[in-house]
Amino acid sequence: MDIAITQRVAERLRIPRLGGLSRSADDPTQEPRTGRDESSGSTPTSVGAVDASRWRDRPRREQVTFAALLLGTLAFWLYGLSANGYANSFYTAAVQAGSVDWQAFFYGSSDAANSITVDKPPASLWFMALSVRLFGLNSWAILVPEVLMGVATVALVYYGVRRYFGHAAGLLSGVVLALTPVATLMFRFNNPDALLALLLTAACVATMRAVEKANPRWLIAVGVLLGFGFLTKTLQAFLILPVLGLVYLIVAPTTLRKRLLHSLAALAAMIVAGGWWVAIVELVPASMRPYIGGSQTNSFLELTFGYNGLGRISGDEAGSVGPNMGTASIWRMFSSSVGGQISWFIPSALLLLVVGLWLTRKAPRTDLTRAAYLVWGGSMVVTAVVFSLMAGIFHEYYTVALAPYIAAVIGIGAVAAWRRAGSNRARTGSYALAAATAMAATWSFFLLTRVEAYGPLRYIVFGVGMTAALLLLVSTRLHTRFVPFVLAAALLSSLAGPAAYSITTVNSAATGSIVTAGPSSGFSPGGMGGGMSGGPGGGTGGTPPTAPPNATGSTTNGTTTNGTSRMGGMGGLLNATEANTEVVAALQANASDYTWVAAAIGSQNAAGLQLGSGEPVMAIGGFNGSDPSPTLAQFQEYVANGQIHYFLAGGGFGGQNGGSSASSEISTWVQANFTTVDIGGTTFYDLTAPVSSAN
Repeated sequence: MDIAITQRVAERLRIPRLGGLSRSADDPTQEPRTGRDESSGSTPTSVGAVDASRWRDRPRREQVTFAALLLGTLAFWLYGLSANGYANSFYTAAVQAGSVDWQAFFYGSSDAANSITVDKPPASLWFMALSVRLFGLNSWAILVPEVLMGVATVALVYYGVRRYFGHAAGLLSGVVLALTPVATLMFRFNNPDALLALLLTAACVATMRAVEKANPRWLIAVGVLLGFGFLTKTLQAFLILPVLGLVYLIVAPTTLRKRLLHSLAALAAMIVAGGWWVAIVELVPASMRPYIGGSQTNSFLELTFGYNGLGRISGDEAGSVGPNMGTASIWRMFSSSVGGQISWFIPSALLLLVVGLWLTRKAPRTDLTRAAYLVWGGSMVVTAVVFSLMAGIFHEYYTVALAPYIAAVIGIGAVAAWRRAGSNRARTGSYALAAATAMAATWSFFLLTRVEAYGPLRYIVFGVGMTAALLLLVSTRLHTRFVPFVLAAALLSSLAGPAAYSITTVNSAATGSIVTAGPSSGFSPGGMGGGMSGGPGGGTGGTPPTAPPNATGSTTNGTTTNGTSRMGGMGGLLNATEANTEVVAALQANASDYTWVAAAIGSQNAAGLQLGSGEPVMAIGGFNGSDPSPTLAQFQEYVANGQIHYFLAGGGFGGQNGGSSASSEISTWVQANFTTVDIGGTTFYDLTAPVSSAN
């Protein structure tokens, strides 16, 4: 079978024929984007050119399969969504507060009385809070916006790849993203990572549009997207900034002077888009706004460059509590805790990236194919390296940021390799595609070996994948009818492992501060009150650490105590307490007489009471209980003014890395001066009943 036969197969599969990417022929002002086609020895002019066709003008098969991709992803990620409940109650409490108070909405306050904010900027909360305002406080109102962000991310990856590499490449990228386990997890969860992944994906797509014709408006859009990403998860949004900026400076088809001016305009747009909120927060007097959670000085800039910024790299994060998941290593993405979340296609993606850059090494400076490899592949490599080597707090679900980049590289690289597979002069494509398939099958085998949930699936994946890889090496000698079956076998064997993990994920409940996708593989943070629970192989495996005793003297690890209430793992650090009906009734009684119906150490402990009662509950010390908010003197003033009704007993966290001792001082003072009350099996202190008056 020669190159013509391979191209006939490609046409049946709607894969573009051999050729590089070229600039539009009707734009003579632009530098040519064509490079020598190594497979044919010719210089293409229109084959593989940028496809700017309108949706209605595309073939019906493309329209149907793209719609099936989005609708299938939507249905898959909506399945069993309510099992996640309030997901991460830390953020859900802020969503509830923002849905009833506009000041809390703007600042991202943990409660509607605006005592303290969450330890992130509020952009991701805004969408959920608006949804809750419209539909009320429930699991679907909170999580459906996250699902829609995920579907939009899949659509953007498809669009960003299809425009330059064809429908098959875009479709493959979309499917890979939709079945990546950590994407399935986080696009059904209420952490900021879903919005961040969407914004960074959009920034990559906009960068490619800017590079096409050196369009400054698209580059300014990149700046706006990254700026809004900063308002989602601070400095993590800027990890890919050097990659996107350098690609434009190197590749854009205009003079260096214009490239620099365009870049400066985009940088200004980024500063404005991300800086307006920061400026307001820093300029408003501290007495007129909530305390900035996660900081030790009530400063968002300190939070940005400390706890949420450089501290994540160096490990110097004042006030952090609990263990850091995993050890910094270049192999972290392949470790037992992280590998099953994201690494299924990383070996294949790295191979296809290297091959793609090698094959485009002689292309013109403005070559769009190489630019796409640099944008998506560069973002993947930079993000993975930072995640691997950061010495501070790292959680497995952070890796959802990698999923769109990996998916795009797989789609681009696999289809580009197939385009070259039939050439008698360029065997690199066949070898690359076969090697990528073999690597995916082999690594899937090892990942599936780490768990016991899927029986013989690992052997099937390995056998089918290696067979497909061998047949791809000799694809030019196969009959045309058999080639699609070989490609299907390669695809299915590569996707089976992550698909199994994703199916487990949608069949399990994910709650708490630390969650993981798929089945358990040894120790899981879920055992500390987070992670996956329920469903086959729920990720609560391993032996959880013992939590501090709760107020009734019993020890809890995210389980029901006396059938009445639950203290989340590590004394409420990682999951919320659950308020029973008696507690809710007590908190709601005369609630209008108080600014806060209760106070509790740590945001999760406060969140459970607030979500149960619907009334403001003060989170003393913020998420970790280690912020100086409020100080003992401030708390004493609130109590003297009759602004707080109850204080939840317990909730102290061990292993604190510096930070304030205000929460322990407050707890000691309350225990010495106020009367305990038992409400539905949970111990509170009544701050309206001093010990002296009880005697």
